[in-house]
Amino acid sequence: MNVQTRQNRYILTDWRPEDNRFWDTTGASVASRNLWISIPCLLLAFSVWMVWSVVVAKLPAIGFNYTTGELFWLAALPGLSGATLRIFYSFMVPIFGGRLWTTLSTASLLLPAIGIGFAVQTPDTPYYIFLILALLCGLGGGNFASSMANIAFFYPKKSKGNALALNAGLGNLGVSVMQFAVPMAITTSVFGVLGGDGQTLSDGGQLWVQNAGFIWVPFLIIGSIAAWFGMNDIADAKASFKEQSVILKRRHNWIMCILYTGTFGSFIGYSAGFPLLMKTQFPSVDVLAFAFLGPLVGALSRAATGWISDRFGGGRVTLWTFIAMIAAVIGVLHYLPSGNVPGDFWGFFTCFMALFFLTGVGNASTFQMIPSIMRQEVPRLMPTLDGAATLKQAERESAAIIAFTSAIAAYGAFFIPKAYGTSIGLTGGPEAALWLFAAFYAVCVVITWACYARKGAKVPC
Repeated sequence: MNVQTRQNRYILTDWRPEDNRFWDTTGASVASRNLWISIPCLLLAFSVWMVWSVVVAKLPAIGFNYTTGELFWLAALPGLSGATLRIFYSFMVPIFGGRLWTTLSTASLLLPAIGIGFAVQTPDTPYYIFLILALLCGLGGGNFASSMANIAFFYPKKSKGNALALNAGLGNLGVSVMQFAVPMAITTSVFGVLGGDGQTLSDGGQLWVQNAGFIWVPFLIIGSIAAWFGMNDIADAKASFKEQSVILKRRHNWIMCILYTGTFGSFIGYSAGFPLLMKTQFPSVDVLAFAFLGPLVGALSRAATGWISDRFGGGRVTLWTFIAMIAAVIGVLHYLPSGNVPGDFWGFFTCFMALFFLTGVGNASTFQMIPSIMRQEVPRLMPTLDGAATLKQAERESAAIIAFTSAIAAYGAFFIPKAYGTSIGLTGGPEAALWLFAAFYAVCVVITWACYARKGAKVPC
């Protein structure tokens, strides 16, 4: 078998997921294989993206005497770089192909993983090295956009919502996996001599903070190999940046950016800020014992509820999700400490778990909406296209919009923790930030109802 033939077997030149016979005999098994390789690669991406939050928290304990401001910037940069990279990653799959890009983007995470492992072992590592590593962790955040765009091409409308929910939901699980695994991994010499010496703490104990980076290395290598040898490119999905950039002129692209910021932006922002919020409001609580549960609930709910939107309509599910999120925020506010009132941790925690659960439902429902919207919009915007060309254009724009909206929403990883900090700094508590979030969800309710969920909406979904 020559090189050209080996390459061709990875390229799907005949891909018709909307053809029921093709889907049942060939398409479903191929799409499933690509999905179940994509999911662990995305899980690793989220783990590397968010691992920096644990590393930064441990730097002072192992001899890095940075100011609070310097530590804040180290904590914030992965969110900023990850969100920004998503904008560019949004357009990569149709240019390079899903197989090649998934391989490269997964392998690129070895840079921050290995870099962290070596940098934390030397107390005189310059601050700018940590700034660079923080930015490189954002590579994991960027991967989400390309991963979701890629999976969107493989599935028919009837099951696209569930497939995207599984990819995103189980991928998002990487945040919880990291918050659960890393605190244990850094307490022991996992790699022995190969992993380097531990760092001695002031109380005489030891940590191996390098393991926060090193533990991902073998899994990233396995994931990259699996993507290269197990995934496919879809020939019809190829498109230049110019062809894809038409979405920037689409009104519904920008509307869905707002709605997805309300769902995924909330999920990733709450994930980043939940441990610190718990610690500041309930200082007697061991936050590491509970922090991983929020992202876990949000990720699993996203993976498990995609079918609801496929059955009842994404617009309707999104509308009621935002209404419920307002109620959950009010519940959080009710149980916060205030003045001489100590607050109720378990009431606070329960309401926040509800918030995390609802962000997962909303993440799935908003992504289910996008293909439905574009299938209605493309025939109106491009009436000269025939049936096959219209479907192809709708699929291409849907994938690009899914990726682009995820890029904008990812800035929640920076803005929500920053809102908490600003609110506490100005008012002494996080209440102002939480009321702001509730007001934003109210805006999302109005937008969803007016554009997609009301009777007589121009683009019902």
